[in-house]
Amino acid sequence: MSDETQDLNEETGATAAEETPNLDLVVNIESPSACERHVTVTVSRADIDRYFDDAFSELVPSASVPGFRVGKAPRKIVESRFKKEVSDQVKGSLLMDCLEKIGEDKHFAAISEPEIDLEAVEVPDTGPMTFEFDIEVRPEFEMPQWKGLSITRPMHEFTDQDVDDQLESMLTRYAQLVPSKEPAQVGDYVTLNLKTSFEGKTVEQEEEIIARVRPVLSFTDCELEGFDKLMEGAKADDKKTAQVTLSADAPNEELAGKTLDIELEVLEVKTLKLPEMDEDFLQELGNFESEEALRDAIRQNLERQLEYSQQKKAREQITALLVESADWDLPPGLLKRQSARELERAIMELRRSGFSESEIRARENQLRQNSNASTATALKEHFILERIAEDEEIEAEEGDYNQEIFLMAMQSGESPRRVRAQLEKRGLMDVLRNQIVERKVLAVVQENAEFQDEPYEPQSRDTVEAINVAAGGAGEIHEAVEAKKEAEAEPGDDTKE
Repeated sequence: MSDETQDLNEETGATAAEETPNLDLVVNIESPSACERHVTVTVSRADIDRYFDDAFSELVPSASVPGFRVGKAPRKIVESRFKKEVSDQVKGSLLMDCLEKIGEDKHFAAISEPEIDLEAVEVPDTGPMTFEFDIEVRPEFEMPQWKGLSITRPMHEFTDQDVDDQLESMLTRYAQLVPSKEPAQVGDYVTLNLKTSFEGKTVEQEEEIIARVRPVLSFTDCELEGFDKLMEGAKADDKKTAQVTLSADAPNEELAGKTLDIELEVLEVKTLKLPEMDEDFLQELGNFESEEALRDAIRQNLERQLEYSQQKKAREQITALLVESADWDLPPGLLKRQSARELERAIMELRRSGFSESEIRARENQLRQNSNASTATALKEHFILERIAEDEEIEAEEGDYNQEIFLMAMQSGESPRRVRAQLEKRGLMDVLRNQIVERKVLAVVQENAEFQDEPYEPQSRDTVEAINVAAGGAGEIHEAVEAKKEAEAEPGDDTKE
C-alpha cells in the first residue's frame, strides 16, 4: 500500500476573482489498489475561523433575535444563537470547497463521486478539522508508443448478394407470424412455456415466450446450445427438456456456474409471411422512393457495420499493447457499478452502427453473461483511450452528439429529438460523450497506423435467438412456486406433483 502525504500550503492572498478561496490543506492519500484511493484531509484552524467569520458576517445583518430589531442583535448573541446552523453551513461549504480544490490540484483523475460519511464529519471548536473519503480513480500507467502501429484491418467489398441477405433479414422484422399446423423447422417461431429447476426445485417460470428456432437460444445468464435440433419437428403440446449452465456472473449468485434443468412446452408453431415490396411498404420502411433506394440504404448500413468491426478490432489491438502494464486489479464494486453503464455504451454503439434489435439483444445477453470480464476489458480500454484523448486534446462537440443521435434514431425509427430526450432522462449523455471521444481517438490512432488487411467475416445473423429472460432468476430459488402449486391443486388434480 503506497502512502503519499502532500502538504498543500497555499499563499493566503486570495483575489476576488477566485471562485474557491485558498485553503491551507494537508492531504494524505493511500492507495489500496490501482483504482482506489483513501484520502484524509486536514483543514487548518485559520481556514475554519475564516469560514465562520464570513458566515456570521453575512448572517448578522438579517438575523432575527427576540428582543432586537432584525439585523440589530450584537454579533456575539447571533453567534451563540445560530452556532449549530452556521456550523452545519460551514461544514458543507468547507467540504465542497476542499473537494473542488483537491480536484483542481489534480492529485488523481476521479471516475466516481467521493464516498463521504457526512455524519462522521465534525467541525471542532478548537484545532483543525479532519475528514476522510474513498474515491475511485483512473489508474496510473506508462503509455506505450501508439503512433505507427501495425493494425490488422477487416476489409470487405459488399456485393449484391450481401445486400440481398440483409434485405431478407430486414423483411423478417416486418413479416406476419402465421399459425402453422406443420412441425417446427429452423427459421419458424415457437410459442413456449418455460420452466427451469435445480435439484427438483423450480427456479424460474415464464409463459408464452415467442422465440425463433435457431441454433442457440440466448438467455441473459446462459445459452442453450442446439435449440434448433431440440425444436425441429416439434408441434403443439410437445414438451422438450435440456440443461443449461449459468454463467459465473449470473444475477442469481446462489446458482452462478450451476447446471439447471430446463423444460420447454410448445404451445404453438408459427411461420413467417414476408411483406410485399410495394410502394406503401417502402414508405413505411423509411419513405424510400424505390427498392433501389432501399438497397442503397442497406449497403450504407453494411458499411457502418464494417466500420464498427474495424474500430472494435483496432481497439482490441491497442489495448493488447498494455497487457504488461494494465494488469490492474479492478475492485469488484467498481465492476458492478460500471457494468450497467458499459452495457448501455455497447448498446448505443451497436445501435448507431445499424445492427438490428435482435442482433443487439444477442450481444446484450452475451455481455450480461460475462459482465465482470467484459466490463473489466472495457474499462481498461476506456482508461487508455481517455489518456490519448487528453494528450491529443480530443473532445466531443455538439455536432458529434447530433450525428450520433441521428444514427441511433435511424436504427430505432424514432425522431432524433425523442432519442436525445430519452438519453438525457436516463443520464446517459456522459456515456454518449465517452463513445464519441473514444471513436475519435481510434480514428486518430488509425490515421497514424500501418494496416494489414484481412477478410471481414460478419457474424452469422441466423445463429442466435435472444430472449430477455434469466434462466436462473434474479435471486434465491423460488421454493414458494412449488408450495403455491400444491396449495392451489384440488385433491386428485393431475397437475399436482
